[in-house]
Formats: sequence, C-alpha cells, structure tokens
Amino acid sequence: MPRARWMLPALALLMPLTAAADRCGDVLKRIGSSLADVTCFESPDLTTNNPDTTPPDNAIPTLPPFAFTPRTDRDTIAPSAGHRTPISRAVPGVQIDARIASDPQGQARFLLRLPNDWNGRLVVAGASGTRSEFNGDFAWSDYVVQKGYAYASQNKGVLNLRLSTIADPLACRLNPALPVYVHFYDNDDGQPFSRWAQFMISAAQLARDGVKGAYGSPPRYTYAVGTSNGGYQVRRAVELAPKLFDGGVDWEGTFVDPAGPNILTDLPPAVLNYPDYVASGRNADSTAARNIRGAGYPPDLAGGPNGSMWGNYWASFWEVTQCQWQKRLDPAYDTYGPPPGLNTALYNYFARLAASDVGARFASFETTGAIQAPLITVAGTMDALLPIDHHARAYARNVASALEGSHDKKVQYRLYEVQNGNHIETYKDTFPQLELIMPHAQRAFDTMVEYVEEGVKLPPSQCIPHGGAIAASPTQPGHCANLFEP
Repeated sequence: MPRARWMLPALALLMPLTAAADRCGDVLKRIGSSLADVTCFESPDLTTNNPDTTPPDNAIPTLPPFAFTPRTDRDTIAPSAGHRTPISRAVPGVQIDARIASDPQGQARFLLRLPNDWNGRLVVAGASGTRSEFNGDFAWSDYVVQKGYAYASQNKGVLNLRLSTIADPLACRLNPALPVYVHFYDNDDGQPFSRWAQFMISAAQLARDGVKGAYGSPPRYTYAVGTSNGGYQVRRAVELAPKLFDGGVDWEGTFVDPAGPNILTDLPPAVLNYPDYVASGRNADSTAARNIRGAGYPPDLAGGPNGSMWGNYWASFWEVTQCQWQKRLDPAYDTYGPPPGLNTALYNYFARLAASDVGARFASFETTGAIQAPLITVAGTMDALLPIDHHARAYARNVASALEGSHDKKVQYRLYEVQNGNHIETYKDTFPQLELIMPHAQRAFDTMVEYVEEGVKLPPSQCIPHGGAIAASPTQPGHCANLFEP
C-alpha cells in the first residue's frame, strides 16, 4: 500500500492493516496505472470533522508555496463556520488522493472518497477558480458522503499559483493597491482552458473504475456538481458526456462565449470605473456607478473592510481575474503598460478580436448550451464577479435555443435564481442583506436526483425569495424582478 503523505488518525492506525491494504488494493488494481503518486487510506470519517480528510496547505513538499492549498480552497465556495453543511455522523470509508498519470503537465490531480455504506451512486465535482481537488470539501463532499454517495473531484488539470514579480510577463497583481504579483499555473504553456472539460470527464471515468473496484459494480447513477469555474465544468460535462453523467447542478457557473458577454467584456468597465466611483464618495448616481451597473453588475452595498461590496470585489477579484484570463487568452496585450495598471482598465475585447486570436481561444472552450443530460443552474442576483444576466441567464438563453424543437423530453433545464445571492458566500458575514446560495444548491442536487431516479417533475425556473426555498409552485416564476431586494 502506498505510504500516506500526512499522518493517519489514531483510529485508522488501530484498524487491521490487511483490511485497509485489501480495500485500497482492490480499488487501485481496478484503476490500474492511470494514477501516480497515490495516497490511499482507510478513514474512520470521510467528512471534514476528520482533520485528515483535507490535507494542510502546501502539503506536497516538492511544490512551491501556494501551488497546492487544500484547506484554503475548501473555504472559497463555502459559507463561514456556523453556516456550513451540518455533519451529523461519521462516514467511514476509503480515501484516495493522487495525480492523473496521463497528464503531460504533471499537474492534474484526483480525489476519490468511497463510503462503506455506499448508496450505489457517484458524484463528480468541479473546482472553482484555480483551486485544488479539495475545493468542494465543505460545500459538496460533506453533503453527499453523509448520504452514501461516492465522491470524486479534480483540479481541472492545473495547480494554483506561485509568488512572482512585475518582471514576469505572465504575472498578475493580486490587489490593485499593493505590489504583490502571482503567477497562475494555468497561464503556462500546455494549459489551455479547454483542458478543464477533459479532466472533469477523466475524473468520472477514473471514479467509475474505482467504484467498481471497491464495490464490485459501477455506479447506477453519476451526477456532476460544481461552483464558478467548476460550474462551467458541469455544463461541459452534460454537453459532452451524457453517457457518463445522468444529470448536473452548476452553482454560479462561468459563461464562455466568444461573441460575448464574457469575463473579458464585463470586468474592464468595473476595473476602469471603480476609482472614479470612490472619488465620487461612492455616489450610486455617479456616472462611474452607472457605468459599472451598465456592464451588468448588481448595485453596491455600503460597508465592509474595503468600503463596500464593490470595494471587496475590486480589491480581491476584478483585476486579478481579468488579468488571469487575459494572460491566457490574449497574452500579447500589455497588461500593466504605462501608466501603471491603466491598460488593464482599458482592455477592449471587441477591438482585440481584430488584433489577436482571443476570439478563437474563447471558442475552443465555449459553453454551447447544447446539453444532453438534465441540468440545474443555481445563481445569485447579487453576483458581482459573474453578473447573473451575463452568465446564468445568458447560459439559460443558449440552452433554450439549443433545445428548441428537441424531442428528448428527459433533457430538462432549470435556472433557480437566489434573490440577493452572491458569488462569495462569506460576504454575508459583512453584508447581512445577502442570501446564502449553498443550501439552495444542495436542495437543487436532491431535486435533480428525484427527477432522474424517480421521475419527480423538476420545479419550474424561478426566483427564490428571501428566506424561501425551491418551490413546485413558485410565487415568482422566471427571473427575479430586481437584482437587489432590501
């Protein structure tokens, strides 16, 4: 049995080693040589109540700091402590963490959790941002393993980031006000974003083999779940691999369309106008504020460590996300040309279509909307990173167009909009007007399972009001009337 890279819990050390070796051996024999650098262990609890379920940040000593950050990653899509998935019991089983051997970049990683009391089903999770395979541990894994699902995840085939300097042509500034630069691995050669769908599909194939090795039969049903860029992976999974996935739930998935809207059409106006908005005294009626809202963004909320909700996004997400995508898709553009940082704010996607191959690069991994398995999107109206009309609703429009005239009535799509839901769940701690999305995403998952396995009709697309829930007969069908409701 391969040696673990972190300390096993005391209870695991007391368990018969032959049993652990046999379980891991059966699974790894079935998967074969598809995995490398394997850690496999018998765990007394696959939930995050067990500290060994999620390894510490920087736990792979051969990698530089910040390349592998599992515990930071699981915080990025989950609410703060006290609002996370309730854990009511321990879930004993087997956990496997490994590298996908076929990846020529050597960065693709894979996670598999196999509960002893398996319910015959498999969940495969996408990863947000540039996060690791442990990204969904609080929000998704804790929820499904307690129900008996086998759980698999992956990292889109790429590590996170490393510290860099302005001299690095692929460096991105973490905060517009601070001279701290990082280098995202997914901007390196050999890391096109088209790999993201590939590794979601590969993870499902590997997990199905592992499930068969552990339990003697493949899963009866397989579901895709994911958040943000992981939600993008879910969309592509049901567009491309219907024989692997029976259904999916994407939470705030990223919309990718070379014709726009997309991240590189939306973010530059926010980056450009935010300083003038601050100079106006954060006047909601200022030209700058109107320009930001005109780019699709929800209204600002006052307060917070950076002055407002927009301030939080400006400091932590807007510029660095734009830089990351621009460096990958339009690397010839002078991101930080003189005066410092202004070129980022002045980026014009439609002008760059004629000057570069940015459109073709977008087209190589676009979300088409041509789903071949049922899908639910859950999105918040106050998402100030992926504005709802330019991402969730735009994708819904694509799906409606693609499904028009389809005779496959099982392939259903729903958009559940969370009134005042936001891209960053922890922002609710600062802005109590916001609504958590995670409970609705988890309920959407159960709804999808009921539809696929029992034929229970999916509730119609709807606006979920404050304190409400997905309803079979919603009071607000369709879109939410306003992005913000007090």
